[in-house]
Amino acid sequence: MKHRIFVAINLPEDTKKKLIEYQDKWPDLPIRWTKKENLHITLFFLGYLSDEELLEVCNTTKEVAINHQLFTVNLKKIFYGPPKKMPPRMVWVEGEKSEELGKIQGELEEKLTSSVRLKSENRSYAPHITLGRIKSWEWQKIEPEERPEVNEEIDLSFEVNSIEVMESKLRQGGPEYIILESCPLKI
Repeated sequence: MKHRIFVAINLPEDTKKKLIEYQDKWPDLPIRWTKKENLHITLFFLGYLSDEELLEVCNTTKEVAINHQLFTVNLKKIFYGPPKKMPPRMVWVEGEKSEELGKIQGELEEKLTSSVRLKSENRSYAPHITLGRIKSWEWQKIEPEERPEVNEEIDLSFEVNSIEVMESKLRQGGPEYIILESCPLKI
């Protein structure tokens, strides 16, 4: 059986609640908002893996996690994403780049691409949270000057004490994310 797998940082409940409140600011936006329980920062998307590959991913992720200290993620801005992409595909929350986050993500990518023999994404890592996915066919119908402005400065921070191996099950009402392995960072 194949599993659709990614490695992520899950958000604390209070951070999720604050982010969900922003969704109410743009009621006219043609968008499918992300459910509160699905808000996360993807560190590395692996795609469809076998049971054996999944076991390797869990073991590798644990090894990477235990080599890194707890750190803080700072969320700074909500805007259309990806940056400079028109038409936009999402509304997302931009996280501040940090040395520790960059090290964890880079080490995960390096070790997982070699152990599970995946292709590296070969692009610089920019931490973000997908707040919602724009319905492009409806977006195209809105006159450019009538499209809602989404450009919100925010100041949210939270401590990261684990990274998770997650499975994404695609459902009719939207994806369901399940934590398969929670890997604590070094205390």
